[in-house]
Amino acid sequence: MWARDSQKTFIGDLTKAFNKSHTDVQLRVDLIPASNFVQKFGTAVGSGSGPDVVSIDLVYLPYFSSVGALEDITDRANTLSYKSGLDPAHMRLATYKGKLYALPFTSEASVLYYNKTLFKKAGLDPDKPPKTWADIETAARKIRELGDGYYGYVFSGACAGCNAFTFMPYIWASGGDVLKGRGDNPKPTFDSSIITEALSLYRRMWQQGVMAPLSRTDQGSNAGPAFASGKIGIYGSGAFFIPTLSKAKGFEWAVTPIPGKSGGYASFAGGDEIAIPKTSKNKDAAWSVIKWATGKDAQSVLAHDGIVPIRTDLLKSIYEPLNPNYPALARAMLRGRTPYSTVYNALFNDNNGPWITMIDDAVFKGNIEQAQRSAQQKALDIVSSGTSG
Repeated sequence: MWARDSQKTFIGDLTKAFNKSHTDVQLRVDLIPASNFVQKFGTAVGSGSGPDVVSIDLVYLPYFSSVGALEDITDRANTLSYKSGLDPAHMRLATYKGKLYALPFTSEASVLYYNKTLFKKAGLDPDKPPKTWADIETAARKIRELGDGYYGYVFSGACAGCNAFTFMPYIWASGGDVLKGRGDNPKPTFDSSIITEALSLYRRMWQQGVMAPLSRTDQGSNAGPAFASGKIGIYGSGAFFIPTLSKAKGFEWAVTPIPGKSGGYASFAGGDEIAIPKTSKNKDAAWSVIKWATGKDAQSVLAHDGIVPIRTDLLKSIYEPLNPNYPALARAMLRGRTPYSTVYNALFNDNNGPWITMIDDAVFKGNIEQAQRSAQQKALDIVSSGTSG
């Protein structure tokens, strides 16, 4: 099995559990650097080699399904008694032209983390987290007014994928979207009015100086530690951030959903899918791994390692009781969405692509209208050409 190296915190436990419970099949996992996983897997399949089973970031499932890299597992999946309990967002991304090419494996949900200690110090109610964009601005401003290196908000402004995970939910929760229509490549809506408003929210906080300065240049590695230092009021991240925060000292924190402009909430459904490559030499054995990985035993192992289960029917029994913050993450996952596009990488994950370029130009340079117009045209060109990036 191939998996991204970002899964090293739990994949070993899962492999041991599988091998202990199976005598006829044994699993060996090769960790591949996340930065070149897609290219390496694509090259392997193209040359007729590669693993028997693969764990893939769910956003790439439409692309790999469309180019025939994965085995159709529709009939096998239909035999599972718990199929209806598998996370809908993952199942949608694993479906191409009515056929199923993977099953959900691990899940992530984007939420806001907020510093309850700083909320109280700033005169805010620590038990009433932000429910609207105005609440976020107010809290961020009051925390910044504490001075002494405190900032109200931080985000990784130079990380494309991070800003799919934590910025899109603001748009979805406000009734907007980033893609419109059905099919393999829906039309981008980067120039929509609700995205204008969301960019304006970030722009105002940047202009007011309530955002930590590192927000402009951070590529994903510094915003989290900045929040964990106790000097930041609000930070968007996922369940994977809890182990880091659990080691933080000197302040109390909590989790709350990412709100819409006037209320409601949304979340980006992240994580991995597990699939059988077309080139697998051991497809029956690979299916036994997939079936076990989506079962209760494996999902319990993942839950104890802090991973949100992809079984919606198991959230309350094996996940929520483990941590007082897990119910909020479970609720966020149930509201999770993921854009479906065979050119997702070029649109949203490319650090030189239209999505992050738009955010940089709008938030830090103030050219909101121009940034949206340019990003929309570039996004339309990508969709038109069908270039995956």
